[in-house]
Amino acid sequence: MEPAKKTVAVCESQPVTVEGIRKLLQDCADLEMTGSATALGAGMDVVCSQTPSIVLVDKAFGAQAVLDWMASLRLLGVPTLPVVWGITLGEAEALRMIQGGALGVLLKTVAPACLLECLRSVASGRTWMEQSIFQESERPARSGGSKLTAREKEVADLVRQGLRNRDIAGRLGIQTGTVKIHLKHIFEKTGLRGRYSLALNGLKERGAFSLAHA
Repeated sequence: MEPAKKTVAVCESQPVTVEGIRKLLQDCADLEMTGSATALGAGMDVVCSQTPSIVLVDKAFGAQAVLDWMASLRLLGVPTLPVVWGITLGEAEALRMIQGGALGVLLKTVAPACLLECLRSVASGRTWMEQSIFQESERPARSGGSKLTAREKEVADLVRQGLRNRDIAGRLGIQTGTVKIHLKHIFEKTGLRGRYSLALNGLKERGAFSLAHA
C-alpha cells in the first residue's frame, strides 16, 4: 500500500496563484491540494474543517494579521503546519514568522521545485527557510559560544524567543542598557553580527532547521 499523501491547503490573495499551485500539486505522488481560500477568515474555516497537513499562507494579508492567524490556529489546537510566503520577506519578518509558529518561510519568486521541497520538508517536521532571505546566514558562529556567562545565555535565549530588549530587561529584572551590554559581549564572543543572526543560529543549533537555496 502506498503511503498517504500529505494534504495542502492554500490561503492566497491571488486566485490565479491558487490555480497555479493546484496544477503543480496535481502531478505529485506525495502531496495533494485539498482546499483553498482567498482571505484569512475563509482560510481558517478551510483549515479547521479539513485539518490539512500543511497550509500555505500569503504574507500579503499583512505580517501581523498572519501572525495573529497562526496564533489562533494554535489556540484552537489545529495540528496543521503553516508555511508563509510573500513577494517581499526580510530577515526580521521571516524570523518573526518562524517564532510565531511557521515551519516554512520563502519568497514567491522561488522555482516550483523549491516550493515543493519546502512543503515536503515541513511535512516531515523540519523548519525550512529560503537562503536568500538571510543576508548573513552563511556566516558561522564561533565555537566560543560555550564561553557565554549564565546571564549572557539567558539574554541569548530570550532574543531567540523574539523578545525585545525592554522585554528582556523586564523578564530578568535589569536595565535595558545592561541588556545592550550583554548583547555586545554575546556578539563579540560568537562572531554573529545581530540579533536576527543570533536567533537564526539558535534555530540551526537545535537541529530542526534547514536553509535552502532557491
